[in-house]
Order: sequence, then C-alpha cells, then structure tokens
Amino acid sequence: MRHLFAFVLLAAVKTASALFFRCRYRWLTERPRDPWNRDVRLIVFLNHTSLYEPIFLQILPYRYLWHLAGHANVPAADVTLKRPIVGRFWKLLLPNIVGVSRRNDGSWEVYLSSIKTDAVVLIAPEGRMKRQNGLDKHGRPMTVRGGVADIIQRLDSGSMVLCLSGGLHHVQAPGQLLPKFFQRISAHLEYLDLATYRSGFSGDFREQKLAIVQDLQRRLEADCPQKV
Repeated sequence: MRHLFAFVLLAAVKTASALFFRCRYRWLTERPRDPWNRDVRLIVFLNHTSLYEPIFLQILPYRYLWHLAGHANVPAADVTLKRPIVGRFWKLLLPNIVGVSRRNDGSWEVYLSSIKTDAVVLIAPEGRMKRQNGLDKHGRPMTVRGGVADIIQRLDSGSMVLCLSGGLHHVQAPGQLLPKFFQRISAHLEYLDLATYRSGFSGDFREQKLAIVQDLQRRLEADCPQKV
C-alpha cells in the first residue's frame, strides 16, 4: 500500500508539472534505447536551486515512477526533513528518504549501509541550495561534496544518469513563498555506465574519490544549460 501511495503521489507531481511547466531537455551523451530502466542505480541532480525540483519528474515515464516508488533511496538533510510541511511532503513522496546530518556523527555511514542491491539512489551532491547570488546561504561557492563519490564507489554495477538543471530561481528561489507557474524549465542529461565511469579514475580509494568529485564539479560548471 505504501508503494502504491508513493506512486500515486509521484504520478500526480509529474502530471501537474507537465500541466504547469514546459520542460526542454536534451541528452549530452548518446541516448540509450530505453534510458529509464532497472539498470539505472543512481540519479545525480546537479545545480540544486529550489525545493520545487520535483517538477523535473515530468521527464520520467510513469512506468519508471512505479519502480522509483518502491526502490528509491535518498539522502536528505535532516534539517529539511524536520520541517513540518516540506519534510512531510518529501517523506510521502519518497518513503525511503533518510535524514543525514552535516555533523561528523556517523549518520552518513548509516545511510551508506542502508543502500540495498536493488535501490535507486537519488542525490543532489552539492548538499545545499544555490541562492540567487550564485552562493549558498552562508555565502560560500557551490561545490560538489564527496558523498556522491562514496555512493559511486559502493555501487558494484548498473548505470547512472546525471541531470544537470538549468536552475529554477525563475520558478521559486530559496526564501520565496510561492512558485511562478507556466515557466519553461531546462535540463541536460548524461547516461553513464558506473563500471566504465569508475575505471576512468586511477589511484587508491581516496585519490579516486577526489577525482570523481572534481569531474562532477567540472560537469556542473560546464554542462548545465546556460539559459532557460
């Protein structure tokens, strides 16, 4: 029943998104015949600008939303999940969402151990939202953090999809109460085999992790749509 309820909510968000927003997206890598299948183990969302980013669900077919409803595994900031409205919404939308603290308290290791062999991990690896000045709320540059590399190194097979957002500040910027409807949104997508991607980085675990973070940071800075 929980699986069905999550699917209905995901499908409702997808349908509403298609009604109120027009999404323009293209593949930067060669598009597989069926990019949304059970082989996708990791979806990395780059350029995190708004909590309204579920509107990008309109890109996904309904059959894949059914798969996500039962297998999605999402690390999220515990402070976000503790919000009475926003936190409740995310928990209903993605039942297997796990709160992670920014403190060095072991919560990240607990999350990593929760990833099952059939899970689909969704992550925004910057770990915070970009404000309209291009920085986070503390005035620091937006950078990819190492957690996504831990996940890439942990998943032994499958593929990942990078979703590089064109940004949603024109829809709803952090601090704004209500979204603006009937806006055009944009994204670039990349489909990568995990084993092939990992093999492109040499060195020990720490060196590979740093190289993966640097590569994703480069993609964040170079491959996101420049204009909506």
